[in-house]
Amino acid sequence: MGKMQTSKNLWRWAALLLGVFALAAWLSPVALNADDKKKKKKDEVAENEAKIKAIDYSFIVWPNPPAIARIKYMTWYSSDKEKRNLKGNVQKKNAWMDRLAGTQTNEDVFSMPFQLNQPYGIAADSKGNVYVADHKVGAIFIFNTDTRDVDLIKNGTHAHFVRIIGLAMDDNDRLFVSDPGLRHVLIFNKDHKAEDVITDGLAEPSGMAIDTQNRLLYVADVELDQVLVYDADTLKLLRKIGTTGHKHELTAPGEFAKPSGVAVDKEGNLYVCDTLNNRIEIFDADGNFISTFGKNGDGPGYFARPKGVAIDSDGHVWVADGVQDRVQVFTKEGQLLIAFGGHGLLPGQFQGLVNIAIDKQDRVFTTEIYPGRLQQMQYITDTQADKEREKRMAERAKVSAERKAPSSQEQVVPVPAPGAKP
Repeated sequence: MGKMQTSKNLWRWAALLLGVFALAAWLSPVALNADDKKKKKKDEVAENEAKIKAIDYSFIVWPNPPAIARIKYMTWYSSDKEKRNLKGNVQKKNAWMDRLAGTQTNEDVFSMPFQLNQPYGIAADSKGNVYVADHKVGAIFIFNTDTRDVDLIKNGTHAHFVRIIGLAMDDNDRLFVSDPGLRHVLIFNKDHKAEDVITDGLAEPSGMAIDTQNRLLYVADVELDQVLVYDADTLKLLRKIGTTGHKHELTAPGEFAKPSGVAVDKEGNLYVCDTLNNRIEIFDADGNFISTFGKNGDGPGYFARPKGVAIDSDGHVWVADGVQDRVQVFTKEGQLLIAFGGHGLLPGQFQGLVNIAIDKQDRVFTTEIYPGRLQQMQYITDTQADKEREKRMAERAKVSAERKAPSSQEQVVPVPAPGAKP
């Protein structure tokens, strides 16, 4: 018993000595310095994370300064819940022990958001919300451009989708959704309730546009090589533009080879992306052929599979090129005004560009399928550009006058008349 007690005492003394040595080591200047460095580094990381702000896109314009900007980059959207908001705040993520213990709140939970995967069709309502059809996700994303809040029209919840592609919005906020998988166009009311459907004559509906003045709905059908025209109110099929049954081989003016995007201007003229023929065709409100411009190539003004077309308030024609990943802006006669884009993921670049739309506020929206992204830009109208030009001219005139005027310190000596005595 005495030996066992002695052994226990020895172990206690050994443990005590080890504890003393460990405490001394922890309190040593080297250890304290190491801990201070770790804490300082951790604080610096947290501070830097808190200081990170959203990227300032206001400097991204086309054309480049000092030219007067005609297009300004605004922002981009990708999901229903951003990891970082506009102020730079990051969604909080707790340690694994907190998640395991279940002590984190709902706000702390880091969840995977609904992400744009293959967005295509674009539309905007009277409130400024932007609608994006994503057939891969099986939902229509509704982005509030002011708050960046997102609502969803989901497959299986609000309607049945198979492959949603095109979107169009009328002046009563009725949403038209083309679904080539079901060979129909589904119509939602302003409360996002499915209320009607169009099936007559459709095979593979794609892009759509609405003429709100003449009450016409245009639907491009890539399988039929036609644009079908419906009454936007009664949904009755009125006529067809183009000839079907030739396997996308027709090239004559007024014919199509896989038409995709369509748009309507203020005069009711229809613009059609004739995708395989690499051109834009223009028709009047009665379906009569007016003109065409564009041909295959990669130089300025040329096309390589144009897929989206939109018209701004000044009547310029914006064309999204799917192969070249660029947007080109033309006059109605086909004169190239400006181009931007190119392959890439930076703001203003594209990867798999498929569509373009312009709302009543001249906000330009594009969709691309590889990064799953909606980009937003602002078109500067001719009137706004003229005002900026006049402002610059006035400033130059003011500077020029100040340079020519004598300073207050200079003494003006009168010049005597010829023949007069000084």
